[in-house]
Amino acid sequence: GNELFKEGKYPLAIKEYDEGLRRDPKAVAIYSNRCATLIKLVEFVPALKDADKCIEIDPKFVKAYARKGTCHHFMKEYHKALKSFDDGLKIEPGNKDCKDGKNKTMTAI
Repeated sequence: GNELFKEGKYPLAIKEYDEGLRRDPKAVAIYSNRCATLIKLVEFVPALKDADKCIEIDPKFVKAYARKGTCHHFMKEYHKALKSFDDGLKIEPGNKDCKDGKNKTMTAI
């Protein structure tokens, strides 16, 4: 899945991540990678579900908060985006993705 993602073959990457999750339904990294791929495909609702699943499995997984915030940002749900980025920053105050996402959302507002 990761190789296909790097090549820009997002639909094929999704299929590989789906297979990975069938084999290991608690794999936070696979949910996170599938979330990133869905964002690239402009599929924000299923991407949001994957981000939420990451947080459910590992509430300290900061990358999931950044991706969740990104989904909300693109859906123009700026208040939810800010909350997601802030939740990530509470866990890891220096996280670049959460900081950048928060700044982009503040600019959009």
